[in-house]
Amino acid sequence: MQPALDPDRLVFIDETSTNTQMTRTRGRRCAKGKRLVDYAPHGHWKTTTFVAGLRNDAITAPWWLTGQ
Repeated sequence: MQPALDPDRLVFIDETSTNTQMTRTRGRRCAKGKRLVDYAPHGHWKTTTFVAGLRNDAITAPWWLTGQ
């Protein structure tokens, strides 16, 4: 590590995203003999992105984007 680098002043930009096409199309678990009921959006595909600055002790400037 560089001696002049102060870890409290570092900020890392991180981005993560997900979209509704990642929704399961089949059920996962259900009691034997019972019908599995779940919700999955159909035809309304959206992408959601989350961007934030990660600091030593906090998350800074979170930004949430919803797109098509």
